[in-house]
Amino acid sequence: MSVWFQKNLGDAMLARESLDKIEELFVSAYGKADSPKEAAVFIRHESEGRLHCEVKAYFSPDSVIVAGEIDADPCERPSRDGLSLLVGSADSWLALFPGRDS
Repeated sequence: MSVWFQKNLGDAMLARESLDKIEELFVSAYGKADSPKEAAVFIRHESEGRLHCEVKAYFSPDSVIVAGEIDADPCERPSRDGLSLLVGSADSWLALFPGRDS
């Protein structure tokens, strides 16, 4: 099994700058239109029972360059529930989460 990476970007109201940086790093490393279909970054708003939610970014194994640039931590593949594609090919859904509709 390949290692995924995750980074807690903090309060959702303040995460835009970090999200923009991740997108910029990804496009620089992989391109935009022709990025590998298994290189993608997903995000999810998570509250874990708190009043305010935090944004967590999940980097696929093939996005290791970007994950390393922002010191993301290794993790297991996240559940697909509630994820949004931040950057990467739309084909990454099927490649990274087989057997589920996109």
